Amino acid sequence: MHTVTKKELVDRIAEQTGKKRVEVKKVVQCFLDEIISELGRGNRLEFRDFGVFETRQRAARIAQNPKTLQRVHVPPKRTVKFKVGRLMKLKLQEGMATSGTPVPGTGGTV
Repeated sequence: MHTVTKKELVDRIAEQTGKKRVEVKKVVQCFLDEIISELGRGNRLEFRDFGVFETRQRAARIAQNPKTLQRVHVPPKRTVKFKVGRLMKLKLQEGMATSGTPVPGTGGTV
């Protein structure tokens, strides 16, 4: 698996659109900042066919340190949940089918 960085994405978008890399970087960063800001406010972000970002509240719980076996209190916290959209789901399944990896729910490869 290859990790794609923000820089690589900016370079690709700049090349595809013919825009300056600096302009694309500014727009991408602004977009990411807005996502963070909206999630911080507790809002849900829906991008049709891509997916949905929403925050979830995790309850406080008691956990155990596996090394010392000491019980520790874990406070409640907010996390981000992402639900995959239709087009992304299809693209991911296409990728699994071409790689020979079993597709869940089909009983084998496609």
